[in-house]
Amino acid sequence: MYLIVGLGNPGREYEGTRHNAGFLVVDRLADKLGVSVSTRKFLGFTGSSMLGGEKILLLKPQTYMNASGESVRAAVDYYKLEPEQVIVVYDDISLDVGSVRVRAKGSAGGHNGMKSIIAHLGTVEYPRVRVGIGDKPPGMDLADYVLSHFPKNEREALEPALADAADAVERLIACGVQAAMNRYNKVKKPVSEPSSEGPGEQGTL
Repeated sequence: MYLIVGLGNPGREYEGTRHNAGFLVVDRLADKLGVSVSTRKFLGFTGSSMLGGEKILLLKPQTYMNASGESVRAAVDYYKLEPEQVIVVYDDISLDVGSVRVRAKGSAGGHNGMKSIIAHLGTVEYPRVRVGIGDKPPGMDLADYVLSHFPKNEREALEPALADAADAVERLIACGVQAAMNRYNKVKKPVSEPSSEGPGEQGTL
């Protein structure tokens, strides 16, 4: 069994924002599998299905980003899952819009949702799929940026990335994390010129 967690903030005001890229990928997976992520459980919305011959539970925590780990831990404890059975999908400002990266483990990278999950699981050794949302413009507040919506040109680049991220989750389950990394950890041309050098910091909400 696998727990597939998409990170985001609940509420209509946050729908489609950069920080909700994880929610968008889980919705894409749910549509592909023909399931609804609407059952209230584990402090979130859930939906179950089969994928790659494995039972999966899709989870969208409703705790707000900073407390995502509470929802994840509740599901992990209920199903007695090992860390490698938890796949987390989330936004990353260090990647250009349209980029997807897969990692077998790693730090939170400044992302507070990931910090919360690491704190509640007590480990960094769980796979994750990162969806690029682009670095913030100079002078813009980071919180304002990650809670903003994508402009039209970035939304056009985001759509195939959401499909890629959903496929990366499928490939990870069916073929293993290395196969998913080999397929998706490639450099993509940015949508627009980078706003600054370096990866910057991740969202704080």
